[in-house]
Amino acid sequence: MGLFRLKGFPGTGNFRHGIHPPDNKHLSDESPVEVMEPPESVTLPLLQHLGVPCKQVVKPGQEVRYGEMLGKGEAFVSASLHSPLAGKVKRNAMVTLPNGMHLPAITVQAKGDQVSPQKLWDEIRSKEWPRDCISIYDPYTIVSVIHDSGIVGLGGAAFPTHVKVTPNDTRMIDTLMVNGCECEPYLTCDYRLMKEAPRAIVAGALLTGRAVAAKEIVICVEDNKPDAVKKLKEATAQTVIKIAVLKTKYPQGSEKQLIKSVIGLEIPLGGLPSDVGVAMSNVGTMATVARGVIKESPLTHRVISVSGRGIRQPKNLFAPIGISMGEVIRHCGGLTGDAARVIAGGPMMGFAFADFSTPVTKGTSGITVLTHEEIKEGEETACIRCGRCADACPMNLVPTRLALAARYNNPSIAVQYHIHACFECGCCSYVCPSKINLVQLIRTGKKLAMAGRQGG
Repeated sequence: MGLFRLKGFPGTGNFRHGIHPPDNKHLSDESPVEVMEPPESVTLPLLQHLGVPCKQVVKPGQEVRYGEMLGKGEAFVSASLHSPLAGKVKRNAMVTLPNGMHLPAITVQAKGDQVSPQKLWDEIRSKEWPRDCISIYDPYTIVSVIHDSGIVGLGGAAFPTHVKVTPNDTRMIDTLMVNGCECEPYLTCDYRLMKEAPRAIVAGALLTGRAVAAKEIVICVEDNKPDAVKKLKEATAQTVIKIAVLKTKYPQGSEKQLIKSVIGLEIPLGGLPSDVGVAMSNVGTMATVARGVIKESPLTHRVISVSGRGIRQPKNLFAPIGISMGEVIRHCGGLTGDAARVIAGGPMMGFAFADFSTPVTKGTSGITVLTHEEIKEGEETACIRCGRCADACPMNLVPTRLALAARYNNPSIAVQYHIHACFECGCCSYVCPSKINLVQLIRTGKKLAMAGRQGG
């Protein structure tokens, strides 16, 4: 595991297995966040998070204000939806997201005066966020506001945040870990947020720590982001928050690997961070919590990265939820002549898509555009039993067994080898000399296993 050592924490700052792909952060990491102007319309799927879709509470023809609730998250594992525009609700549409989900969506046509998105971004990056009066906020009020604001994890998983922070007498939280690792190649939205809005992150972390009654709050950053570490240390001065600087390695930002790296605890297969007394959230989520609780502003916009050698002007953008991917790409100068693949998210865990009307959702951390040269792949050949996928897997699984079980329609074998413990990080596909698309097969295997469970 190398000579890297983590100072001041029980973990080593590292974890077993994993890989070191080129991070390609240089394409966009020095591009300050730009604010996108309000679009003519937005399309907002009723399910933008893990869990149950929200229930639509507006009708076609109805006029709505900026920030007005469009869909209410009535189930416990659900999240409400708010309008990033002042405008008029149009007839519902059906959209297909990059992950293949086909969903009903609310369309809002812009009408009248709009809230300035520049004002919203200036508010986030302000230095005036409070740090010493967080105790005035009641923990249950914090949880309630997080729920009502429609806040979900902005690191990609989009799990409703209120579920993580709701007090639970059977699972006490000792540590709140705030994930700023951003280990996915190309993406730099979290990095820019840590550099440009560290005080909003700190305020949100203090509020969330109070909600879960955490004894310790730790912001975790990889050691390839020294400028972000510096800004966070300045913002956390004279607070209880600690900064953990970790070894740069993929997938350091995965919750199980991050917990192992920082506090040295193993989450059992099928377990959750709360099983070892940890609540986990993303730096972008923390800034959104601060806005929701202190400024009474729901989640309507987020920072995204647009990067890759196939985009003319890689940028970091403050964009409204529901804007089309095509509009975002055009804002960045469009695609280059050798652009070959457009991915929602990063190249390791993202999903390729071709429909540019696809909307940005709460879980969209970025868009990566790869060139023909970058995606040039050899022909798939038979597995040579080299074991590289097992050596790389951070979950200690045997990816070829999972993939072959899916290929030959044997979900019971896939379940026996813990297919649901795979979080699809892509390490196995990256190192496979036979060019087997292991992650895609494993995704298929999960669907087969789920269908078998429902049918049985």
